[in-house]
Amino acid sequence: MTPYQLDVRAWQESWDRQQEAYLPDREHRFAALLDAADAVAGDGPLRLLDLAGGTGSISLRALARHPDAQVTLVDLDPVLLTIAEASLAGRATVVTADLNHPDWTAALPHHGYDAVLTATALHWLDGPRLATLYGEIRAALRPGGVFVNADHMPDDALPTLTARLADRARQRRTARHAAGAAQSWSGWWEQAAEDPALGPLVEKRRQVYPTGHSPEWNPPVDWHLAALRAAGFSEVGVLWRNGADAAVAALA
Repeated sequence: MTPYQLDVRAWQESWDRQQEAYLPDREHRFAALLDAADAVAGDGPLRLLDLAGGTGSISLRALARHPDAQVTLVDLDPVLLTIAEASLAGRATVVTADLNHPDWTAALPHHGYDAVLTATALHWLDGPRLATLYGEIRAALRPGGVFVNADHMPDDALPTLTARLADRARQRRTARHAAGAAQSWSGWWEQAAEDPALGPLVEKRRQVYPTGHSPEWNPPVDWHLAALRAAGFSEVGVLWRNGADAAVAALA
């Protein structure tokens, strides 16, 4: 942590607004994920793994529903992890781990999670690694636990409509950025680099990702369903969809 005070509420809100420009339905997809976690929760506190959890958006919403939940957040980005730690203020275990390496599970405080949730994050992994990761996630769940991944997942059965919906969303986002209604992804990071508290962490982030994230890889939803079945999940299906985005769910 830097010696400068971090206004975590302001940065958390700034992150949420920036993300909502890309995902106007962001709260709806979060609700779908958390509803699935609620559906499998047992009598005790919900045990939740927020995978590639960034600033803690899912964790914060889960704790609002379940103040006694046992939440673990995993990410690698030093900027986002710093915001998450400050926002969660000891209510969750925050873990630094690289999902590109199979030893990431060794950093977890425990296994046997009721739910593993992730949103708009795993597209930074390539196909072979993501398929392998699905098996590692299944092993981290208790029997009957649920995994949900919400991301850009086009529908092969509706290629024309999906493409047009994506273009329409892109035009709206471009207009919002041009009008100053929301920050762009690059604009948010530029502002973070100028902040006294986050600036040094942005530089550290450049060392963690020297070439930036890998190009986004967004296979169709059928690829995810097949990969989840191959990973050994007992039930697999589409939980939620809006335009070119979907959430796939799988029971361990």
